[in-house]
Amino acid sequence: MKINKLLPAVILMILGFTSCEKDDDALKTDFSGENTATELGDIEVEQFVYKGMNDLYLYKDDVPVLADSYFASKSERDQYLAEAGSPEKLFDKLLSSQDRFSFITDDYVALEESFKGITSSTAGMKYGLGTIRDTNYLFAYLQYILPGTSAEEAGLTRGVVFTEVDGQKMTLGNFEGLLANSSFTINIGSVQNGQLVMTDETVTLHHSEYTANPVYIAETMEVEGRKIGYLMYNGFIADFDSELNTAFGKFKAEGITDLILDLRYNGGGSVRSAVDLASMITGQFEGKVFMKEVWNRKYQDYFEKNNPESLLNRFNPQIRTEEAINSLNLSKVYVLTTARTASASELVINGLEPYIDVIQVGDVTTGKFQASVTLYDSDDYQKEGANKNHTYAIQPLIFKSANAEGKSDYVDGLAPDVNYKENLNDLGTLGDTSEPLLKAALNHMFGKAQETKSAAEKMAAEKFETVGESGMMEPMYQEMYIDRVPPVLKKD
Repeated sequence: MKINKLLPAVILMILGFTSCEKDDDALKTDFSGENTATELGDIEVEQFVYKGMNDLYLYKDDVPVLADSYFASKSERDQYLAEAGSPEKLFDKLLSSQDRFSFITDDYVALEESFKGITSSTAGMKYGLGTIRDTNYLFAYLQYILPGTSAEEAGLTRGVVFTEVDGQKMTLGNFEGLLANSSFTINIGSVQNGQLVMTDETVTLHHSEYTANPVYIAETMEVEGRKIGYLMYNGFIADFDSELNTAFGKFKAEGITDLILDLRYNGGGSVRSAVDLASMITGQFEGKVFMKEVWNRKYQDYFEKNNPESLLNRFNPQIRTEEAINSLNLSKVYVLTTARTASASELVINGLEPYIDVIQVGDVTTGKFQASVTLYDSDDYQKEGANKNHTYAIQPLIFKSANAEGKSDYVDGLAPDVNYKENLNDLGTLGDTSEPLLKAALNHMFGKAQETKSAAEKMAAEKFETVGESGMMEPMYQEMYIDRVPPVLKKD
């Protein structure tokens, strides 16, 4: 299981409740492998892991053991690999302290499904996790419901709160296991006047395989005589680029003059999808540089000498299917963000800023500006020809992104122009003009004063602490990735 190393400290407490034996593996793997290499001859996975990290890792210079000259001989290196303990433990040792996002998996089939938005098991609830400050009291609050799922059939809606699963109170130590059951029952409540108010009502839900369309809401609203497009986009999933483009075709046909892009729960995904989204919003900058790539020294030198154009991502006229992009030619866009807005979402904001007016409304974003790629155990890291003895793959960070003006390294996130944190006391209905975060954007758009928080809202903000969300244990959580594997510059 892959977990972001720099999750809020209260979430890291979760690990304290799990077996110490699994701690090292859990921090950076999405499946806890038991393939321990106790003999020198049983290190083919470790050899692959080291080769990939030694070759392509963005932060190679931070890790002494990855230096090309570190080992005096191949046998000395193989001895080091044999003593690592497992592929997962080796991978952990090869990570830079500034890396929160690289991971390893022992099941690349499941990883590939996640790229396509396929979830092997979901009840349809997208939720945040909160605690009452200074306690171990955990509750979940529903952010939105996936259509056609058990949660929708049960009538669950945004803002519903639950604290128990199958009659057991959720804690930082047990919530993940309880919610993983194929069928489970939750209690029902809400936040009222800054207090959790639970009822006697319960709902039974069941998991099923599901493919989520990230284009969650795409509608045109008329406000004070202006046509405003509202797009809630929840993931940069390549297989849904056509649906995204269709949404922009709808906006274009309806003659919108303004766009509000809701990325509050969007943790990222495909770099190409992010470039295409930026091209849909604009259109007048075709061919101009949207994003520059910065690799480790070896690859940066290679690309600059042999193919400098490959380091540049330009505004596109077509999506990857060669379908013409439906562009709006806007000079301003409003973007809704939370602390969970990450990677490709931040790339869109940062990449557009040199060209148009980007008004960010909400909270400071995650601070993820690096991209990764899937490496398989083959001579060229491609899936074709991969070692059939295992299904390990690694997803290391390989480059960082910089916009046309060179802005990068926003470790502390991107700060909003209009500050507003979602309030559990009043989450509102997504897509409704009265929903607080959307309303904050509309108020700015029309030059209206921002509303002040009520006493109950302030009480809720002071009492409740958000500590995580659904999906944060999944392999592609807050990842930004590319599809192409670069040329192999390091031969074993």
